[in-house]
Amino acid sequence: MSAHEDDPILDVRDLRVWYGTGGDPVRAVDGVSFQIGRGETLGLVGESGCGKSTLGRGVLGLLPDAAAVTGSVRFDGRELVGAPAAEVRDLRGPELGLIFQEPMTRLDPLQTIEAHFREALNTHRPELGKEEVRRRSLEALAGMGIPRTRFGQYPHEFSGGMRQRIMIALALVLEPKVLVADEPTTALDVIVEAQILGILADLRRNFDTAILLVTHNLGIVAEACNRVAVMYAGEIVEEGDARELFAEPAHPYTRELLRATISLETTGLNYIPGAPPSLIDPPPACRFHPRCPSAMRVCADLHPIEVRAPAGQRVSCWLHGPEGQIPAGGREPLERREFAEAEEA
Repeated sequence: MSAHEDDPILDVRDLRVWYGTGGDPVRAVDGVSFQIGRGETLGLVGESGCGKSTLGRGVLGLLPDAAAVTGSVRFDGRELVGAPAAEVRDLRGPELGLIFQEPMTRLDPLQTIEAHFREALNTHRPELGKEEVRRRSLEALAGMGIPRTRFGQYPHEFSGGMRQRIMIALALVLEPKVLVADEPTTALDVIVEAQILGILADLRRNFDTAILLVTHNLGIVAEACNRVAVMYAGEIVEEGDARELFAEPAHPYTRELLRATISLETTGLNYIPGAPPSLIDPPPACRFHPRCPSAMRVCADLHPIEVRAPAGQRVSCWLHGPEGQIPAGGREPLERREFAEAEEA
């Protein structure tokens, strides 16, 4: 039995996040479940607009007032959904950390880096004295390769990669048990990307931190994650061990994502036709069926049932059954006319 099944630090069950629009709600996260164990990294992948960032923020309770949240998020045995806002707010920082996608929009341009660290530690560790705050701050920055001589500088005086490392240091200085990293390597060169992945790996090994890594980059997931969850149109369609999933992807969407990945052996570009659906009115039954090259009649009629694929991962796809739930004729391929009509819908 794996660590996350034994003693999950984060246990998410049937989480739903809907945004009000004045009309029909946007179903950004629709019935998502997963677990992360101590010292484990779960990679969350999928196209833009599939709900990954909303899921990460939903776990941390960082959603606008217009969002409706149902389901369960249990952190270290404590239920966060429906808990008092002040209680959840007190957990953010020292227990639940977040690395934002764009550091320049999160760092105050009018404050020095020292002021950012002082504010974070004074808020969450008020018992610390001035010298201890400074020591911990410099230690966290040094771990990211930022020299102490730059402690008094402003965000605009740093490169994009250094600002991202500062954001990571701000998250780690409070030593959270769970860290949500939302596209932490976006727009960074491969050298800085490798440095950040190394930092996250050290964090997991040395502090037993659980990490939810949100990314588009499947190469990063293959390198840095124990397990992978593939998200499409607000739902997790496949989840399992990273090596097994990449070696034998079970869901057609996962296979198409991997086909679209560019490597040194790439001789032609592959892509998934069409675009992710509107989350206000997603397709009925399987939400991927309008774009799926393996779509069958049952895919347009019934929502798939989660099963175990041969390689062991959880997958929601009628290609894997269960046979007893597929009606007669359900395995017939969707005709091109029906496929086009479904895509328009």
